[in-house]
Amino acid sequence: MKEPEEIWTPLKVLAWTTGYLSEKGIENARREAEWLLCAATALDRMGLYLNFDRPLHDHELTVYRSMVARRGKREPLQHILGTQEFDGLEFMVSPAALIPRHDTEVLVATACAQASNAATVLDIGTGSGCVAVALARRLPRAAVTAIDLSPDALALARRNAEQHQVAIEFLLGSFFQPVADRCFDLIVSNPPYIPTRDLATLEPEVRDFDPRLALDGGPDGLDAYRSLVSAAPHYLAPGGWLLLEVGAGQDAAVAELCAAAGFGAILTVPDGAGIQRVVGGVWHG
Repeated sequence: MKEPEEIWTPLKVLAWTTGYLSEKGIENARREAEWLLCAATALDRMGLYLNFDRPLHDHELTVYRSMVARRGKREPLQHILGTQEFDGLEFMVSPAALIPRHDTEVLVATACAQASNAATVLDIGTGSGCVAVALARRLPRAAVTAIDLSPDALALARRNAEQHQVAIEFLLGSFFQPVADRCFDLIVSNPPYIPTRDLATLEPEVRDFDPRLALDGGPDGLDAYRSLVSAAPHYLAPGGWLLLEVGAGQDAAVAELCAAAGFGAILTVPDGAGIQRVVGGVWHG
């Protein structure tokens, strides 16, 4: 007699997947299992709860198993789903750029608070374009320019700008090289700030999937800040702001760099966890 085929319902697969992902060291395993199943079934979370006992179709199971296998190898959830929310907007993501982090929203909020009247904005190391796009949305009268060293990152940023219907000038190059002889009212950057020796200790999702170019900040994590702070005065209009995201514990060193370069009104701004996340100052010329 033929054995009946096993019936997999959302309730059953979520229970199994939660245990599997937990064994792989993934926090919030139940929530992630739900997000993956929502993507595989085209249901929202309420839809899952209303269909907990509905047998899943073969196609849904195939797609879901593939997603779970990828996540079990610690591929970032955002890469599997293809998007990440940032500053209230949905952004496409890929291995070409850092996944937008909510910590970086502090950089956007600080820029809008300190330079709400900026007519020209420069984002250095734009990556996915999340900061540039968010600023273009929040400061609609500003002309926004975004620079990145990676052609693939710029292509991703362009797609995100098109999706959110904002006009941004995207330029390929290193630091200020593509904007020689130009001045801006606001310069922002979320540069690489992980000390080289610490890269191997990062979570697999970051260490193995984020581009090293966007992570490695040199021996002490401050290489990019030295370049940015020393050069920024040549590209800022009088009264213009330089605002930089920093890693945990780096705020004092970056603030000192800003002071030594002649910036005034130096500030540090914490994130939601109380970590000083943004450092900046105004250039009086």
